[in-house]
Parts: sequence; C-alpha cells; structure tokens
Amino acid sequence: MNNHLKTIVFICILVLAAGCGKKETLISGKTMGTTYHITVVSDFFQNMAGLQDKIDKRLKEINRSMSTYMKDSEISRFNALKSTDEKFHISDDFLQVMVVARHLYELTNRAWDGTVNPLVNLWGFGSAEKKEDAVPNPEEIQKLLADVGFDQIEISEEKYLRKKNASISLDLASIAKGFGVDQIAEVIEKSGFADFLVEIGGEVYASGFRKDGKPWRVGVNTPQKNAALDAVYKVVPLHNKALATSGDYRIFFEADGKRYSHILDPTTGYPVTNRVVSASVIADNCTLADGLATALMVLGHEKGIEVTEKLDHVECLIVVQEADGALKDYYSKGFQTVR
Repeated sequence: MNNHLKTIVFICILVLAAGCGKKETLISGKTMGTTYHITVVSDFFQNMAGLQDKIDKRLKEINRSMSTYMKDSEISRFNALKSTDEKFHISDDFLQVMVVARHLYELTNRAWDGTVNPLVNLWGFGSAEKKEDAVPNPEEIQKLLADVGFDQIEISEEKYLRKKNASISLDLASIAKGFGVDQIAEVIEKSGFADFLVEIGGEVYASGFRKDGKPWRVGVNTPQKNAALDAVYKVVPLHNKALATSGDYRIFFEADGKRYSHILDPTTGYPVTNRVVSASVIADNCTLADGLATALMVLGHEKGIEVTEKLDHVECLIVVQEADGALKDYYSKGFQTVR
C-alpha cells in the first residue's frame, strides 16, 4: 500500500472514530422572567442548526399564552373578563396546563390553587406594589378569600373556560415554567436528539444520558437565606425524569419579630407556618413536578409525603427547618440522591 493510500485510510479511520464519539452543545437564553440553560448531547456530525430558533419560538408561544406581564396574553385577557356567561376560548397549551392544574387542585385538597394571586398581592409578594412590610388586615384577607378557588372556573374539553365568579383570576407561574420545560424537551426530541438536559428557572427535565453515558446529576439548592445561588444541598440522579423545587427561604418579610413567607395557604389566606423550607419533586413530567412542589410547601412534610406516595412514578424530598435552625430531610420511599 503506497503512502498516499495509507494516509486516506488513516483519515477515514479517524473520521469513523470521531463519528462514534459524542459532543455537548450548550444553549441558553431568557424566558418567563428568568433564564434557560440546555445541554444537548449529539454525534459530532449531527446538525444543530436552527435548534435554538425552534426553542425560542416555542417559548414565545407559551409566554403569549400564560404570561401575566403581557396585557394581550390569553391569561391576561381571561383575567380582564368580567362575565360569568361568556365562553373564553383557549389554545391547546392553555387547556393542557389548566387540566393539570385542576388535577393538582383536587389531588392536594386545594393546597395548590392557581387563583390565589389576589392574596399574594395583598401580602406584598406579587406584582402589585406594597409600601411596607406589614401584615394585612384580617378583614381584607377574608374578603379576598371569596375570590379564591380554582373550582370557580369551568374548564371544558371543548377548549374554553368560563368564570363562575366574575372576580376570579388566574396566575399559573407555579406551573408554567414546568410546562415550558416539557414543551422544549419535546422540541429537542422531535429534532432528533435523545440525550439532553433542559432547565428553566431551576426546573429541569433530563432525557437519556450524559456524554459519558452516565445519568444526569442535578443539584438541589441549599435552602437557607444566606446560601449562594449555586450552593448545592443534594445531588439527584435523573434519567428520563423531571425535577422541580420550591422554597420559601429567599422571599419573605419580618414584622413584629415574626417571619412571613411568600408561600400562602389558599384555604386560610395566610403564609404557611409548617417550617418547610424546600420541597423537591421528581416526576415523569415537569408540569406536574413544578405545581406539586409548591403544593408540598403548603401541605407540610407528613401530608406531602402521604400525597406523593399515592402517585405512580413520583417522589419527593421535603426539607424542614427545626426550631434550633437545623435542617431535617423527609423523603418519599423512592427518592434517591448521590450525595
């Protein structure tokens, strides 16, 4: 074999070897008032062109549906509606989220409620301005409780909503990011990729495996107010699963020596006092995981684990701060960490 032919064969072997290898591509951007980070594992010659454009286009569609900051979004137009007779026609996206939302509302015995936002604003944790850290008047809380209750919205499979109470309003922030994660995972999968990690504002879906063939490892943030944003409390292995975490350790105020968190109990109108500082949920999809993590903050560790263990393929970690400040972990039976 002459040297020229040897060189060609050698190059062909290198190309074939490279084709068997894997590479990681990082994609990031902004959406839903936060950021997203995506890692895609692919063959060296797999085409990534146009993937971020597809991702951004899909995220814009979801925002146009469920962003309360956009006056012409579906959710904003629904909230502005003051009729109990009118059928408010909605997109497939909105219907999908509302069906999961209704399931969460019923499953958690109202601990998750997408109509609680008037109370969130009253306590100063929402988009409405609040001049000082103060506990609202009990009469104000009681008055607004009449306008809270997810069952005051009719959800039709014919793709419309109808208000049973003209004053009812929706805020799906505690479930929309999870839905966004699921939809972007679908976009990536349909583009021909099986191994990837999608994260939007801390909510995650892990498909397949990392470049080294091992399960993805996702960190749960340390649930303490002074902890760094990237401080890791636990590391969770994920394979074809979603992970969402909710916490009360960053958004709160203190008045008369008492701490009030932004996690409200929709049945009382007051911040929860069960000492739960963090709840993480693993599920097959991030929409459910996102909403359930919020509900577990309200339910507390005993009821929260009881609800979780009734569900197939769902696990949770609930962290409680003891009276002395120490953190105590409560797990469902199948929750696993690698640290």
